[in-house]
Amino acid sequence: MKNYLKYLFVTVKGICMGAADVIPGVSGGTIAFMTGIYEELVGSINSINMTAVKLLFTGKFRQFWRHINGNFLFSLILGILISILSLAKLMQYLLDYQPVQTWAFFFGLIVASSIFILRGIKAWKFKDFIMLVFGIILGVVVCTLSPTETPDGLWFILLCGAIAICAMILPGISGSFILLVLGKYKYMMSVIADIVSGKGELMDFVTVIVFIIGAAAGIIAFSKFLHWLLQHYHRETLLVMAGFIIGSLVKVWPWSDMQTVILSQYPELRPAEGLLAPEIVSQYSGMVDMHVGGAIAFALVGFVLVVGIEVASSVIAKKRG
Repeated sequence: MKNYLKYLFVTVKGICMGAADVIPGVSGGTIAFMTGIYEELVGSINSINMTAVKLLFTGKFRQFWRHINGNFLFSLILGILISILSLAKLMQYLLDYQPVQTWAFFFGLIVASSIFILRGIKAWKFKDFIMLVFGIILGVVVCTLSPTETPDGLWFILLCGAIAICAMILPGISGSFILLVLGKYKYMMSVIADIVSGKGELMDFVTVIVFIIGAAAGIIAFSKFLHWLLQHYHRETLLVMAGFIIGSLVKVWPWSDMQTVILSQYPELRPAEGLLAPEIVSQYSGMVDMHVGGAIAFALVGFVLVVGIEVASSVIAKKRG
């Protein structure tokens, strides 16, 4: 009974992590740290090695399950999936019908996240500013030079899963933020929402499966490299990461996608497929309500939410210390 309760609590913590990872700017890794499972999570992921592979393929399933801390990982992943499946439809609705407020909320989340990453850097040196500026330039370049619509091909979904999962286990940066930069956040939320609502087609299920395969491959292949990078170049990694987040704010600016803003207020203009013609966007851009007051309010809510999470995390860390 004790073990069942233990893993039930792990599932609840997974639900909290999943909720965080659905929102760009809130890190599931931070939630894992706050709830006291971060070290066990990293240790369990790192245990998926050649020894585990040998145990699996020699039919020693019980030893394999114990080696990778299977009960813990299963309970945690179950909680994360419950959360993501529950929130995907809500996020799709908000992005379609309340885009300015939603993106403003994300903007506030991400600004606060970058500030807290930079707070961890003490005794700044000239090379630190160089690394930060490099990260900012990299973020701006990636977000402005990459096409607004990235490929929907399965190869790109596989890549997105591999990259996003690595961010998910790092405190301070979220996997959904990476999907946002890669142009696949709204797409994946839409696919999951269709599956949950029963409207999913075969290709939607294939897309999710490919994403999960990419995530599994990514976390096994890259988690050790990320761990090594943070061990040997912790300061430089944090600086470039913070700079990248700051630079990528150009993509999260609430009015960067006027197509969506216009369609949220004039749904009758929504084309059967494709995008609105540029002349229609130009015509309606001056007619839409920009919701500036609401955007400021929601950005502040996002900012305060991250501050609250980070303060709680610090308090918990001090109590443990």
